[in-house]
Order: sequence, then structure tokens, then C-alpha cells
Amino acid sequence: MYSISNSHSHNRFLMAIRLAVVPCMLWGYAVQAEKLPQNLQIHGFASQSWLKSSGNNNVFGKSASDDGSFDFRELGLNASMRPLPKLQFSAQMLSRWAGKGSPGNIRLDYGFLDYTMFSGESNQLGIRLGRMKNPIGFYNDTRDVPFTRPSILLPQSIYFDRTRKLALAADGAHLYGEQRSDIGNISFQLGVARPLVRGAEAEVALLGSDRSGRFVSEMSYIGRVVYELDEGRFRLAFSGSQLNIGYSPTVSDPIQAGSIRFTPLVFSAQYNAERWSLTSEYALRHFEYKNFGVAPLALDFYGESYYFQGAYRFTPEWEAVVRYDVLYTDRNDRSGSKWAAASRRPAHNRFAKDITVGLRWNVTPEFMLRAEYHRVNGTGWLSTLDNPVPGDLSQNWNLFSILGSYRF
Repeated sequence: MYSISNSHSHNRFLMAIRLAVVPCMLWGYAVQAEKLPQNLQIHGFASQSWLKSSGNNNVFGKSASDDGSFDFRELGLNASMRPLPKLQFSAQMLSRWAGKGSPGNIRLDYGFLDYTMFSGESNQLGIRLGRMKNPIGFYNDTRDVPFTRPSILLPQSIYFDRTRKLALAADGAHLYGEQRSDIGNISFQLGVARPLVRGAEAEVALLGSDRSGRFVSEMSYIGRVVYELDEGRFRLAFSGSQLNIGYSPTVSDPIQAGSIRFTPLVFSAQYNAERWSLTSEYALRHFEYKNFGVAPLALDFYGESYYFQGAYRFTPEWEAVVRYDVLYTDRNDRSGSKWAAASRRPAHNRFAKDITVGLRWNVTPEFMLRAEYHRVNGTGWLSTLDNPVPGDLSQNWNLFSILGSYRF
């Protein structure tokens, strides 16, 4: 049998092989893509992160507080094809390792048909059918690709990774449009969809544990309106959704067939200058639980969160980011003290205040390196699935991460 030290060396050796092989595989796809028909495009990306935390072990994987963890990585391959001038097909397959909620299985990230009903010099109107990213805030519909994120980890107060699949995409239909004028451009996206509720990730986050029953997706609604002035120098957005989820219990389940209505509203603002950008988003989230038949799930409350973020581009290759990110699970119990008295769990499970500084280096147009440090007070956005014992978590903790990402 291997010793512990040999086992760790073996794991590091396998990781080194992955880091060497994956870019070669993607390069092979890129070479093959040059031979594809003109209207078919194929792109992909691969990223590998190393995380080191103090106090809390399981952050996007296991044992991040020991020698650090290589458990956080992402692989994606996407394609688009336009068989007709007004018709386009787009799809992306994704494999993501980030704790128990994302064990690396290959899944359809998005796949939809896009039909442009009208397109003129100053306006456009179209419809999309299939699995689409939810248009929430500035970053939700582009959060999978590391190159399009402002940092290694998005602001967790708005873009939860603990319920990532639920927030990321849904199956349905979206109507979208754009109106361009001298006083600015207005675009919108409105949709009806059924959320993706399979797996234990959402159950643990919303019900407190992995129940014997299952969530059932119900018709939900989503939309976003964006205003841009001076070619994107100034941007304002308002997005919101009404997410409806039912619960189907088993015979032995102590809770009844209840329902959850989740209604987040997000206000977003951004200013872009030549070398720097300022971004801020504020979210008000309404949770309403009905008919579960047990007192702990008779809930009706509002959560609140916001962040302020600044980015500075020293050169086209180098960029720094700083952010202050705040999450309150219940805006009427910001300290978590009332919840702690009722549940006998740590109050810091109900909030998180995160100071983040990061640095990005675009080594080449295809390869990027990032480093990032988080100083966090509270554990409100840590995954309950990965950290099932709240008492084991430290209220004040640090997180350091490094990411390398390749795209074609």
C-alpha cells in the first residue's frame, strides 16, 4: 500500500499530467475547427485552480486548509452554427470540479435555438428556445468562462456557487430585443422557464438537508433590462425572477408536499473608463415557504446583499481588482443572532463580509493567470453540502487562490 506522503505525491503527479494534457487536447480541437464549415464555430476552455484557506477546510473541494487543494477546475466545449441568416444553434458542454455539488460530470450547460424575427439598423427582436443561462445581473450568463469573470470567484453575495445549478440556467423560452438611439441603447430579455432542481445541492441549501423526496420544477419567470450609454461606458441594469419550486415527499418523509417561491431583484450599475472600471450590484431576495407542515420550514423573509468593485488596467496584459462584498441571509436578522437562538447553530452561518484583492495577467490572448486573496467574516456563502457541520466552521477566515486558464 502507498503511504500518505506517496499518495499525495501520486495525486500531484496525476494533476501535473492533467494540466499538460488538457491544453494539448484543446489545441487539437482548435486545429480541427479550422477545417469545419464556415458557419460552424467551435471554442473551448480549460482552467485549473489551487486554493488555500485558513479555518474552513472545504471550499470548492476538500482539505483546502491543509496543503491547499487542486479540486477546483473547469472544462468547457461550445459550438454554434447558423444554417440560415436568421437562425442559429448554440450549445456548450461543461465539466466542473468544485466540491460535492459539482463532481466533474459532463452536462449540457446551455443549448438553444435562436431565431431573429426582425433586425434593422437601430433595433432587433428575436426568440430563443431550449436551455439558456438565466439573465441575472451583469455576470450570470457569462460566469462559466474564466476569461469573462472579473475575478476567480464571482461576488458570492449575488452569484451563489452553493446553489449554482439552480441559479445558472433553466429550460424554456426567452424573448429578447434591442433598441439603439443617440441617447443610449436599451436591451431586454424576458422568459418563462422551468428551473434545474435535480441533485442534493439545492435541497441542502433550501431545506437544510438532503431529503428522501425530491424537488419538482414549476413554471417560473425571469427578465432583465439593460441601458447602455456611450458604447458601454455607462451601464445600468435591472433583473429579476420568480422561481417556483415544488417538493414531492416520500411516504416516510416528515415534511409535506410544500412549495418554495424565490423572488430575487438585482440592481446593477457600472462605469468604464479607459483604464479603470467601477461596478456595484444590490440584490433583494424574497423567500416564501408554504405547506411543508413543520415549523422550521414555515418561512417568509427577505435576504439582502451588495458589493462594490473596482478594476484598474495597468496595461492590456495586467489588471488589478478590489472588492467589498456583503451578504445577509435575512435582512431583519443581519447578525444571525435570532436564527442562532432558534436553531442552536452559529450566527455567522447567516452572513458573510468579504474583502477581495486580485491580480490578472493575460500572458497571451489564449492563456491567463490569476491570483486572489479573500478576507472573510462569516460563512454565509460556504456550501452546506461540503460543510454539513456548521459548528466546525470558523467565523473569520482567509482564502488564497491561483488560477490558470486556456481558451481557443
